[in-house]
Amino acid sequence: MFQSDEAGVYAVVQASALRRVFAFGVLFALGALVIYTALVQPPAAIWMVFMIGFGTGALWLAEKMRRATLSVIELTDTEIRDSNGNVLARMDDIIAVDRGAFAFKPSNGFTLKLKTKKPRAWAPGLWWRFGRRVGVGGVTSAGQAKFMAEQIALRIAAS
Repeated sequence: MFQSDEAGVYAVVQASALRRVFAFGVLFALGALVIYTALVQPPAAIWMVFMIGFGTGALWLAEKMRRATLSVIELTDTEIRDSNGNVLARMDDIIAVDRGAFAFKPSNGFTLKLKTKKPRAWAPGLWWRFGRRVGVGGVTSAGQAKFMAEQIALRIAAS
């Protein structure tokens, strides 16, 4: 296994700049286009409300993803956390790492299976947690995610 840095971090996963910009641009363009279409060619009232709501939701999601992807996911001896202080999973709670081609996982990432259920949480484009699963990936660097997954798998095998 590798040595940690001064802060005790063994591996980091962060958003790839190009993927981050592309994902934000697509979500922002979708929201803006739907709102623009609803205002320029107004449909029936119910569809107008739906389109404005949908476009606003897409713009909100784009901003939430932009803010979330500013943070970094870090692997330490005891936990996996993001740079905002959110603990994704504790190392002693992880059962397995899924990173295969057919695994239910985010793009360019991996999924952790946990022993206990945790509250739902989500940082769009970076990670999610639902029940006993934690997904890391999305607009992240594939190489960094693979390295972190291998480090976690080594720690699980060693314990």
